[in-house]
Amino acid sequence: MAEAADFQGTPSPARRWLRRTGALLAGAPLLAGLIQLSMAAPAQAAGSDAVSVALDSLSPSAPGDGDTLTVSGTVTNNGKQAVTDAQVDLRVGAQLSTRSAIDSAAQHSDDLQSSLGTAVGGKYTEDFDSLAPGVAEHFSISVPVDKLDLGQDGVYQFGVSLSGQTAAQPWNQVLGIQRTFLPWQSSEAGTKTKTTYLWPLISTVHVTAKTGAGELQTPVFLNDDLAKEISPGGRLAQMLALGKDLDVTWVIDPDLLASVDAMTRGYRIQGAGDSTTAGTHQAVAKQFLADLQDAVADKEVVALPFADPDLASLAHNGTSVTGSLSHLKDATDVAATTVQTVLHVTPSTDFAWPVNGAVDPSIIKVATSAGADTVIARSDSLQETGGLSYTPSAARPIGGGTTAVVADARLSTAFEGDLTEADSATLAVQQFLAQSLELSAQTDKQRSIVVAPQRTPSASQAQAMATAITALQGSNWSQSQDLAAAAKDKPDAGATTKIPSSSAYPSSLRKQELPRTAFEQIARTQDKLDNFQVILTNQSRVVTPFGRAINREMSTSWRGRGSEADSFRTGVESWLDSLTDQVKLIDKSETKLSGRSATIPVTVQNNLVQGVDHLVLRLTSTMPTRLEIGGKAYYEQPVEVSGGHSQSVKFSTSANANGRVGVIAQLYTEDGQEYGAPVQFDVKVTEVTPTVMLVIGGGVLLLVLAGFRMYTQRKRAAARRAEEGDGPDATDDGTTDAPDAPETPETKSSEGTEGPGNPDAGGHRRLEESGARSGADDPEQPSDPTPDTAPESADPSGTGERVDR
Repeated sequence: MAEAADFQGTPSPARRWLRRTGALLAGAPLLAGLIQLSMAAPAQAAGSDAVSVALDSLSPSAPGDGDTLTVSGTVTNNGKQAVTDAQVDLRVGAQLSTRSAIDSAAQHSDDLQSSLGTAVGGKYTEDFDSLAPGVAEHFSISVPVDKLDLGQDGVYQFGVSLSGQTAAQPWNQVLGIQRTFLPWQSSEAGTKTKTTYLWPLISTVHVTAKTGAGELQTPVFLNDDLAKEISPGGRLAQMLALGKDLDVTWVIDPDLLASVDAMTRGYRIQGAGDSTTAGTHQAVAKQFLADLQDAVADKEVVALPFADPDLASLAHNGTSVTGSLSHLKDATDVAATTVQTVLHVTPSTDFAWPVNGAVDPSIIKVATSAGADTVIARSDSLQETGGLSYTPSAARPIGGGTTAVVADARLSTAFEGDLTEADSATLAVQQFLAQSLELSAQTDKQRSIVVAPQRTPSASQAQAMATAITALQGSNWSQSQDLAAAAKDKPDAGATTKIPSSSAYPSSLRKQELPRTAFEQIARTQDKLDNFQVILTNQSRVVTPFGRAINREMSTSWRGRGSEADSFRTGVESWLDSLTDQVKLIDKSETKLSGRSATIPVTVQNNLVQGVDHLVLRLTSTMPTRLEIGGKAYYEQPVEVSGGHSQSVKFSTSANANGRVGVIAQLYTEDGQEYGAPVQFDVKVTEVTPTVMLVIGGGVLLLVLAGFRMYTQRKRAAARRAEEGDGPDATDDGTTDAPDAPETPETKSSEGTEGPGNPDAGGHRRLEESGARSGADDPEQPSDPTPDTAPESADPSGTGERVDR
């Protein structure tokens, strides 16, 4: 009874102590486990930062049955304590069944909290006794594929992990991991996906509008960066070296070919101000073109419009500016000729490629306006809305006889990141191949897939692309196809053909577009060029370099470089202005006109290398009631001036009253457009009065009377001598020599001297040679310029220039 009472009631002190001790001893293992778990979780979380795993190489990238997989890379201890008993393991994770699952896994490639996968183990590991802090250790493990226990064909997660322990955490644990993808197609697929990969050979703008004055018209480059790109090891040189061994479609900007071709014949580099220096990479340019000719032989070549014009900028900001679309047509027309001339292949010009494949109705309209009937779009712009369970073929009819070739966005953007590190490039390659295999496994239906990468891949990006393409071409699920064939393939019935609206165009791309002001400046430059070329005897020397420069002003390569684009456009326009200013009128000072009529010379100077014609010089009187030119208010004469010379054109004038009259000289083209700045000067008319005429008449009368008296006196003297006998002045017939008459202005003017009063003087002959029609028979004036045996001085005429009758 007592025991019962103790049990049911308050326990004795001894019993309570025993019970507490027993509970403590029983809970000790559980507490120790909880403490260990609480310590392990932070340790594992910290492990992702403590040790990094870099996967530098995985070969083959897409293994087949019977292959041996070799994985190499580095492990680096980023912590402050050494890692002991370290071991590198290969791990095979779960099979991924969708393309989005691949995207998700790629975002968590080094997450220790995600599934680690099963370690291959055995001898397929690499051990390190200790990893010192801050030290990277290289590893390389080779394993037969059949040891990986891969199941059915598909994409598997594949990882490399490092496990070990530290002094602070003395138990074995995974401290770092790097995951990637292992595409597994053990044998030839029953239906292979046809894959088209575009290989872009595009650069930025390098050539200015300036050329040398000689016959070769040596081009002037902005800098020598193109030489760096095409030299061995340069970006374009590597693109060429890699692409020649790939089954790809070459997409080439003809401007690049024209620029390199120009380098082969000599070029100059723009310096400070107007200075230039000689380029020295002619041999490099020749070798690059020779190698490119070999690489593209028997390959599909697509030529973009010259200088790769920005179609989206043109569609959104340029179509409202008159003449903008004509530049696109011009760039398209010259593209095929350039490629054929330089590479000796016939390219396709049927394709238009907007930036990033982003399209809207206005872009499609502009892209096809110059003759292209196929637009290269991208699936993140032309998104599927039909609910297809697979990625459809690239070709889509979008109306009006136009086809959109929709490149796959995931594959096209796979190599846009920083791939300078080997591990980044390896991960990009494996993800690309995984997406390609997963796409192919979506359906048994054969499809045509197009990959359109970034326009100007870096050298490291190009190397990763080439690695992926090589693996893809050797894979069991893909086969290569040309772009033209992909565009002609039968489209999927359920694939979307609706072009997105303009509001759907990415704002990030719209911010990089050329503004409307750029197209207005282009139009202004074109107007100046049109006005200038009509006066030239050799138009191609100017039209060709400036036409190509205007194409370059619209280049896609200016995106993200607004200030450089503005500077280039300004440079083109300024250079054109400087050339047009080489043909101009020479300034004149005030001209004095004594009498009612005279000729006024106006000088046209041409400092160009070539001659100019089709010019008209108009001289206009601001007060025709006082001063008429050619019998009316103004008079025009045609002008032709040889290169490096000047020409004076003479105008007949008649004055009706004394005083100062303003006169305006202006050059015009034959179609009536003003050319250059006008020259204004005053003509001061000082007409001869009746009083002056009386004075002059009286003087002449006195002179005649004096002469008559002298003659009479000499006649009488001669008669007296005759009466006295033969004199020294007698002749055989009894006559005498007449005395010498005084030299009068009339007799003096009849001499054959090159004077202002002689119509046969050199100045008049020069006027006849110039083809001047008015005033050719008028006497020249003291103000007329000297014969043009050398380029005439451009200095203004002297003050008080006098034009006499």
